[in-house]
Formats: sequence, C-alpha cells, structure tokens
Amino acid sequence: MADEFAAKFGARPYEGYGATELSPVATAALPDAGRQKGSLPGSVGRALPGSAVKVVDPATGALVPYGEPGMLLVKGPHVMKEYLGEPAKTAEVLKDGWYVTGDIVTLDRDGFVTIVGRLSRFSKLAGEMVSHVAVEEKLQAAAGLSEMTFVVTGVKDEKRGERLVVLYAGWKGSVSELLSKARAAGVPNIWLPAEKDFYPVEALPLLGTGKLDLKAVNELAGRLSAPKP
Repeated sequence: MADEFAAKFGARPYEGYGATELSPVATAALPDAGRQKGSLPGSVGRALPGSAVKVVDPATGALVPYGEPGMLLVKGPHVMKEYLGEPAKTAEVLKDGWYVTGDIVTLDRDGFVTIVGRLSRFSKLAGEMVSHVAVEEKLQAAAGLSEMTFVVTGVKDEKRGERLVVLYAGWKGSVSELLSKARAAGVPNIWLPAEKDFYPVEALPLLGTGKLDLKAVNELAGRLSAPKP
C-alpha cells in the first residue's frame, strides 16, 4: 500500500504508533538521514525523543530478548497522569510510570518497534506467545478457505494454565485431516489445538460493525469447552 501511495502521489507515508493515553504518539518512522536509517518496512518506527519503550513478558514483567514478542510499555512526559475519577483503571495501566499498552510487539537492536497484535488475542503456551490470528490464518490455509471460518481463543486449563479452542461455522470438513494438513505445512504442534477443542457453531459472534465480538467468542468457547458434570 505504501508503494502504491508513493507511486501515485510522489511521497511515501510513514507509520507511527500511539494512543490517547500517550498524547497521542510514542513511536514514529522517519525518512533516512544519511547513513542513519529512519524506517523499517512493517515497523512503526523508533521511540520519539524523550520517550522510552521496553518489551516485557506479560506474565512476569521481565524484559524479553530482542526480536521476541512481548508487551509494549511506554514511559515519558507524554504519558497521561490518570483516568479521571477511575483510580482502579489507572492502576491497571500505569506501572511505576510505565504505560501498559496491551499491545504485543517485537523490538530489534536498532530500536524499531513492530506491532504483532493485541494481548487479548494471544495465549502463552509452554512459554511461547501464540497469536490467535496466526493460528486462524494457518487453519484457513490448510482448509483452502478465504472467508473467515475459524476463530481461535484461549480458555483456562487446569493442567497447562491455558489451551486453544476453535469455533467454526459453515465448514463440514474433517478436523483430523485439517490438523494433518496444517502439520504437513509446517505449523508447529504448539500452535495446533487438540481435535476435541474444535466446536461447530451456527454462526460466529459478530458486532454490528461486522467485526468479531471477541467477548462473546470467549464466553461461548468457555461454555462449550467447560467440563461436563
């Protein structure tokens, strides 16, 4: 898209990242300056002057290695003071002056931040952050489908802490064959839900905008996967 825009208008758009709580920008890509690289394809750039970023394990708060996905935290004079009249909500997102964005990103050694997704659409399995969207895409590809058919979410698991569950609508194929095709395509086993954790539904929960209703997805998956009395 950036290439098409540049070809048509003669100027290349650069990506940045921010939020209302960050007044509103925290990182930005810039034109190269001599030998100084200002942007990286797919990245939202580096932290702005006066702004600091770090990437941590969402569960432990420990820094993750360069290139590994983790939670983005931002600190600087542009970070909000509080949510007015909502101290509990403020405490959830401000930790020792760091704003907890809720976004999963990677950070390279040159300081470039790349967005991977929202924390709510990840599960931590065997120490690895697994993207629900990535698993959905792999299942769609294995089934040879283009329209959204599979929705992945995480549910609590007594033994492992969390496991993946799949809801699907309008597909009559074999789950066993689907998983075999995904494995043959090189999808890691840790990404693949158990065959018993695939549940057919009449329709995937959607919002009025046509986007997935993730809250309803989580609730439905929880009910379907709950142990039967």
